[in-house]
Amino acid sequence: MAISSPGVGSGLDVNSIVTQLVAIEKQPLQALQTKATSLQSQLSLYGTIKSQVSALKDAATTLASTTGWALQAATSSNTAAATVSVDSTATSTLFGLDITRLAQSQTTASRSVTANASLGAGAGTGQLSIQLGSWGAAGAGPFVPGAAAAVTVNVNESDTYTTIASAINAANAGVKATVLKVGTTERLLFQSSTSGSDAGFSIASNSGFAALDSLSFTSLANGSESALGMESSQVGLNAQLKINNVAVESATNTVSNMVPGVTLNLAQTTAVGSPVQITVAQDKVALQKNIQTFADAYSALSKTLADSTKYVQGGKSGALQGDSTTVGLQSLMRKIIGSSSTGSTYARLSEVGLEQQTDGSLKLNTTKLATAMGDTSNLQKLFTTNNSDTATNGFGLKLRDLATGLLASDGTVGNKSTALQGAISRNGKEQDRVNERAAVVEKRLRAQYSALDAQMAQLTGLSSYVTAQLAQWNKTS
Repeated sequence: MAISSPGVGSGLDVNSIVTQLVAIEKQPLQALQTKATSLQSQLSLYGTIKSQVSALKDAATTLASTTGWALQAATSSNTAAATVSVDSTATSTLFGLDITRLAQSQTTASRSVTANASLGAGAGTGQLSIQLGSWGAAGAGPFVPGAAAAVTVNVNESDTYTTIASAINAANAGVKATVLKVGTTERLLFQSSTSGSDAGFSIASNSGFAALDSLSFTSLANGSESALGMESSQVGLNAQLKINNVAVESATNTVSNMVPGVTLNLAQTTAVGSPVQITVAQDKVALQKNIQTFADAYSALSKTLADSTKYVQGGKSGALQGDSTTVGLQSLMRKIIGSSSTGSTYARLSEVGLEQQTDGSLKLNTTKLATAMGDTSNLQKLFTTNNSDTATNGFGLKLRDLATGLLASDGTVGNKSTALQGAISRNGKEQDRVNERAAVVEKRLRAQYSALDAQMAQLTGLSSYVTAQLAQWNKTS
């Protein structure tokens, strides 16, 4: 098979000629690629706009809802004795708190034995029966079993305190066991899993071996069950407190919803006549933060719209400069922010410190806002009033509804993104068609130049033959 290269027969630089002719055919690609880059930038910008509209919607929704204004903060005049927290159901209130006793868990302790020693000397087996119940409101007994059945734990004479503690903890009997090591000895400590007078326990040894009795606890006589039984370290008791001099009890030191929405965390008793003052009031710090978040969300979106539509003579204009959709959105937002609302003594955002700047952003004037917060009711109405009229509704509703419409499947932002994606798709197909046409032209040109090469090669061969014959004839002559 002969080896050939385009241009060998004709002497022409065929590859260069074809490449340049194909490049001319592909010239429309440059404009299409530039357009594609612009469309991608616009689509990316609308992705940012969509995210910022969503942030504005969230911020406006908070201010449009009455629950967004039902923010309460709680303080304690003596945090060493009690701290306080509130949830969304709390309302403004003030009360005194006296703490006369903290809630506590029942605890018992075994006699001391040599560390790591087995409980008995033989191979006997038995059971400990752990029963939850109450030793009475004062913790003085007698023991009253609770509704739950006793839990039994198997014990062998060869078991150590560590082994027994593991078995009790695994039984989930409402009692936790701990081994306390003191020098070369150790004791087995039991404690109720929860505090309160109804979370006490008794421990009975059910047949087996004599040493098992050392872990029993069934009475409070003389502070212990017997000479061998476990000692009482602490009885289970409820916390005793007074709220505005009304006596109440709690099984734990976390007192929830005695005052609706308020949780008290008791830490120590208080002196007689020195109650802790608990105050629950509207959380103005949180309210200001929500209003600031609203201003920041609006300003971020406003800046993106302004930057993307700006015109710079002789410089780089925004990617959406001249886009009617984006310019219209920017104009609509400014119109809403500059509008008024009815239903409150305040009519405009500027009256409460939300001031529109020359660049379209919102700046919070905290001095004005602090004054407006002196009348929180009317400040709230400026954002939450629903007049069933988009022109006069509260500003929380206005911006929330605007953002909701923009983000809807048939909304401005959604439609614009869809249109840009469609334009990018069509641009890609047009580029494909240009490349396909160029490929056809290149194939045709290479075929034509190959045919020309072959024909020129034949003519060159004939010319050489004729020249040679004429030279021969001249010699003969």
